[in-house]
Order: sequence, then structure tokens, then C-alpha cells
Amino acid sequence: MNSVNLRLVVLLGGLLAFSVAAPSQNEQRWRVQYFYDEDKSTLAISDLQFPTATNGVAVGVIVEGKSRKPVSLVTSDGGAHWTKSDLSEVPISISFLNDSLGWMVTEKGLWVSRELGRNWRRMTKPPAELLRVLFLDEKHGFGVGLKKKVIETVDGGEHWKPVDAAAEPPGDPNFSVYNWIAFPTARDGIICGLNIPPERSEQQYPDWMDPAEAMRHRDTPHLSYSLSTHNGGESWRASASSLFGEISKVRLLPDGNGLGLIEYSNSFAVPAEVKQINWHSGKSETVYKDKKFDVTDVWLTPDGTAYLAGAEVTGQIHEVVPGKVQVLRSTDMSVWAEMNVDYRAVASRAILAGHGDNLWMATDAGMILKLEGQRP
Repeated sequence: MNSVNLRLVVLLGGLLAFSVAAPSQNEQRWRVQYFYDEDKSTLAISDLQFPTATNGVAVGVIVEGKSRKPVSLVTSDGGAHWTKSDLSEVPISISFLNDSLGWMVTEKGLWVSRELGRNWRRMTKPPAELLRVLFLDEKHGFGVGLKKKVIETVDGGEHWKPVDAAAEPPGDPNFSVYNWIAFPTARDGIICGLNIPPERSEQQYPDWMDPAEAMRHRDTPHLSYSLSTHNGGESWRASASSLFGEISKVRLLPDGNGLGLIEYSNSFAVPAEVKQINWHSGKSETVYKDKKFDVTDVWLTPDGTAYLAGAEVTGQIHEVVPGKVQVLRSTDMSVWAEMNVDYRAVASRAILAGHGDNLWMATDAGMILKLEGQRP
């Protein structure tokens, strides 16, 4: 395959260099499967899950002026057709165990579905301030959220108890959050979080109204939290370290390989940084960063192929002005090939979801795309 290597970029401190190869016409393409295209309203998809290669669910909010209408999209044919349904509460995230059973965290509660998201039942006495749940089987699961919340259930989410290790890291709970759960095996898991104290000075206007002021607010290090288990959550080891940015996504494979995504504020030199990690040894190294590409999700297929999805940065303030959706692919974490994405895909954020070698992408502009074609 003919390729053009971009100039190596070496940042301060001798950070890892990387190259990007130009796409070939013979490579795979991201094709649109669903596009919400209605006048005066937009569909912001907040999460996407494919528990099997044919069954998928997306959730989000239709925004029209000041109104928000929560909706779900369900497919049972690999995304060829999607059925849109109304939801009762604004969704935050979803987690599916199989092709029927799943849970949805909303702004006000926790819901369960046994029909692939076609119908939802609100759970009684749902835990407050949840952001995400993940279940290891039909009964055993974990939830994370605001104020250092990490909780565990052994009855499918009807009752929860706190995970005591979550309170061990230093930092005021009022400014602390756990935001991600990953279990590459039934026994090995990691939970990520952070503590960010309140701003020392308040900005008068939002970033998009005052870019110059936003750029003057410099990132400062804060505490990053992690909890790890190697016995299915019977016990957890807590740790905290100083870090710039927020660990927003962690994708792990059973063999020990993984990818971690760190997202930065508008004042930072780059919008995001991707790290290759080994959860067996705990080692990590930077494999991608580019000030013109705002990576918002990462993915690993079972054979170790890595994908980075996000949007082209079009101004000083990323995620404010939507940019062209981009996806990069690598088999060695060194050379990243830009993939062919439908020209209509413009967004601020992109979400990846997959099952085996099948991969989909959703955007906060109401589009769902599927990776099609043979691998190069």
C-alpha cells in the first residue's frame, strides 16, 4: 500500500514519536447506517452498545431549542435498520450483558431491559448520582458515579452496597468521581476516577463565547484514581497519582494489552493523548497525540488492532465547533492509517462499539456508521 508518512512529531521530554499513513482506496470504509436529519433539531447520541454482531442499542437526546427528548435506537440486523423509541428519562450510559439483558443509567435513575432496549423498567430505589454500570453476569455488577461512588450488586441491581476501597484515595468526595469500569476477564477489573478541586477563578462566559479567556485558563495537575481487582471484585486495591487531563476511556483485552484515552482541557497543547497499556505489568507509553485531532474514543479488536475515533479540530476551542469525523487504525501502535469516513460525518464527539471484528461508530450529531469491507 502506498503511504505518505507525516513528519515525526517529538514533544518535550522525548515523548514517543508517531507517523500517520495516507489512506488507500482499497481499505475499509465507514458507511452511514443511520442519520437523524430533521430541521431545527439534532440527535446527540450519548452511548452505543453491540452485545452481538447483529443486536445493537444507541441512546441519546433530541435537542430542539431548550427542549430535550430522550430516545433510543435499536437494531437486530447489524444496523441495516434502526427503530427509534421514546425514553422516559435522559440517558447517560448503557451496558448490555447479552442480546436481550441490559441496563441504562439516566439522570434520575437506573433502568433494566430484557428485550434489547425495546422496553425498559425503572428499578426501585435506584442509587443516586450514577454514571455507569457494568455486569459480569445477570446478578453480579458494579456501578460508578459522583462523590467517590463505587457500588456492587449481587441481585441484578435491585440492591447495592458500597465498595469500601473507593473511599481510600485522598480528596474531597464533593469534587471526586469514578467514571469508568473495565473487566477484560471475569476476575480482572479496573475502575478509573479523578478529583478536580473547584476553579480558583470563575470564568464569566462559557468557552465558546470567550475563546481567548478559555485559553488563558491553564491545566493544573489533579488526582487520578484507580481501583484494581484480580478476584472478581472480592477485594480491590486503590491508588492515586497526580495527572494532567482526565482518563475517559480504557479498553482492555484478556491477554493484558489495552488502550487508555486521556482528554485535556482547551488550554492544553493537545486535546487528547492515547496510551498503550499492559494491565498485567502496569506499564504504559504514549502512542498517539496530535493537536489537530480530538480523539474521543479508542477501541481494540480481539487481534489487537487499534482504532482511534474523534473529530478534526477546527479552532482553538475543541468540541465547540463540530469538525470532520476521523478514524485512525493501527496494527503496531506506531503507524496510524487514516480511514475513509463518509464525508457527511461531522461532529464534536464520536463513540465506538463493537463485537468481535464488527465495529460501529456513533456521533453526537445523530449519525451511526459501520466499518465495512475487507481488511488491507
